[in-house]
Amino acid sequence: MPEKPIIIATRGSALALTQANLIFNACRKIFPRLAFEVKIIKTTGDKLQTASLAKAGDSIPKGLFTKELEIALIKQKADLAVHSLKDLPTELPAGLKLGATPKREDVRDVLIYKVDAEFSGGVPQIREGGLIGTSSTRREAQMRAVRPDLRFDEIRGNVPTRLEKLAENDELDGTILAAAGLNRLNFTISGDGFLEGDAVPDGIRAIALNTDIMLPCVGQGAIGVEIREDDGRVEKIVDRLNHFNTITCVTAERSFLKSMGGGCQSPVGAYALVENGKLQMRAVSFLSGSIQRTDQVGELREPMALGELVADQLRA
Repeated sequence: MPEKPIIIATRGSALALTQANLIFNACRKIFPRLAFEVKIIKTTGDKLQTASLAKAGDSIPKGLFTKELEIALIKQKADLAVHSLKDLPTELPAGLKLGATPKREDVRDVLIYKVDAEFSGGVPQIREGGLIGTSSTRREAQMRAVRPDLRFDEIRGNVPTRLEKLAENDELDGTILAAAGLNRLNFTISGDGFLEGDAVPDGIRAIALNTDIMLPCVGQGAIGVEIREDDGRVEKIVDRLNHFNTITCVTAERSFLKSMGGGCQSPVGAYALVENGKLQMRAVSFLSGSIQRTDQVGELREPMALGELVADQLRA
């Protein structure tokens, strides 16, 4: 009788499937004698894509894009769940844990726009009072810091949908997307600044925003593999996927977010990196209505302590 396959739970979006297949292929390469299978599960967040999350405020449920995957884990209908780590709450359900974090992708955000703009300080000089489509309070707040004249409106959907909305809406000048998602979906920025890839309308340009301008959300660019705490076999399998520097950095970032009491919709940004044998972390908060920034250094062996320190500095 063939061995029961190890079930990998994922959302059904193109990006989610790409990330799940990255884990699937990595597992098969390391463990060629084991069987793995990808299982698509629809989440609450998928059902609410046309709704306004920002307007929901504090009523936004945690785990919007993860809850149903976690239920499958708890009910043993899946053995591991693959998430965009930025979507995974800092507090997980009882019996579950973060089992692996592979090497991180590009953490930056990308400004997508449709004018042949001049550049100033790493930001295209979109027309005064131009309209940017984003549903992220973090992105909006940081863009306002460098371009207070810009206007913002919500935009939702997958990457092709957002690009189509940008091209078809004469009032809309740009939108902001994560570089990691674009990269994983095989979108690229040409040498002359045009966005290239499937379903890209003509004349769409792009620039990756430096983290000095736009700090990412916690965990951006990283994949999180969630497992059951009592499943030692799967734990040993996914442990082979771990990337030390990535785990260390996202642990610090998630500790910061937990200490700030925020979620993926919160107007805070954080980015930790390993440099010269130390853990460095920058963070920004707009929770008080004004911009608060800090830059701290900690020990590699104490990432949670660094995250807590950074949160304390921003709350001071």
